[in-house]
Amino acid sequence: GVARALRPLNRDPVALAAEPVYPDAEWVSRYEQDPFTVPDADKVALLSDYSDRLAAADGVDHVTAGLLQAKEQTYYADTFGSRITQQRVRLHPSLEAIRVDPAAGSFETMRTLAAPAGRGWEYVTGADGVWDWDGELARIPQWLAEKAKAPSVAAGPTDLVIDPTNLWLTIHESIGHATEYDRAIGYEAAYAGTSFATPDKLGTLRYGASAMHVTGDRTEPHGLAAVGYDDDGVAAQRWDIVRDGVLVGYQLDRVFAPRLGLARSNGCSYADSPYHVPIQRMANISLQPDPRRDTSTAELISRVDDGIYVVGDKSWSIDMQRYNFQFTGQRFFRIRNGELAGQLRDVAYQATTTDFWGALEAVGGPSTWMLGGAFNCGKAQPGQVAPVSHGCPAVLVRGVAVLNTREEGQ
Repeated sequence: GVARALRPLNRDPVALAAEPVYPDAEWVSRYEQDPFTVPDADKVALLSDYSDRLAAADGVDHVTAGLLQAKEQTYYADTFGSRITQQRVRLHPSLEAIRVDPAAGSFETMRTLAAPAGRGWEYVTGADGVWDWDGELARIPQWLAEKAKAPSVAAGPTDLVIDPTNLWLTIHESIGHATEYDRAIGYEAAYAGTSFATPDKLGTLRYGASAMHVTGDRTEPHGLAAVGYDDDGVAAQRWDIVRDGVLVGYQLDRVFAPRLGLARSNGCSYADSPYHVPIQRMANISLQPDPRRDTSTAELISRVDDGIYVVGDKSWSIDMQRYNFQFTGQRFFRIRNGELAGQLRDVAYQATTTDFWGALEAVGGPSTWMLGGAFNCGKAQPGQVAPVSHGCPAVLVRGVAVLNTREEGQ
């Protein structure tokens, strides 16, 4: 019905990139316990236990807790002969502690940093050992108390060590959306704009420093955008988007791959329901760690005389070309003489995409690499949502503009 309705409006013939036929394919994401088999009472009991631990601490006035979960079961068939059945599970547990200052009429918050993940109920309980819930819940009240008493940041150019729990969002906004091919050619524009990274710059655009290696990956274990096959029937793949700091690739579906002169799509088609047409959506876009040595976060911090260590994501803003941006975070620790020296408040960092990534001096090693991500990333009109993960190590970025958000808001 959709194809018939749109045929009179289509000026360009649709030519799909070739793909092998998968006549009887099945794929299931990696998880141990389906969260939808866990009784609601058990979920409420666990979240209540986590909440009670935070609420019992001095200086915590309110606590919020929540669990997002989704289970996709899809069947794909096309006229080429592919028949594909898939199932994937994802969830996102989150808690936030709130401290109120009635005299000042203000409040501070501190949130858990466990990312949404393609995992099962074992991730929420901590049974899989992926996230240390006990340790984080025990430390949040103290971090929150320190944050409430922390001095306000002095604005100016600042060396930043950025934790993966914050950097994933910078990657999502400044690289992930910017290298969606439909956005780069102006096909996707009305909702969140186009991109500065246009196809005429492919192979020449200096996106960042030579330490920058970014991949698109639909095979990443436990990644939110991991699949066996996309919604064009294309098998999941991994490919380079930025190599040695240079733009070398885009995210594509079977319609757009031929327009870029490629024989095959890299598998980025997705529809969030049977009621929507599949469109090009984001793969797991990740910054790769240092392949030569396992540089630790502490080593990166030791290279900074006066700077800030940024942990956790919060608010963000980016322009309609995916170029000028601003990000805040959950915790900001001052770095003095290579060591952490207490928290700071009212911090945001601001840059252009190429200036920021061009100032990347070092990336951490594999031990610092972790997946962050977005449970619901929006795109298109009518709007669709898609899950996506972004892996990255800790990084050292020199001379980034830091703003004092309290002063900026006056």
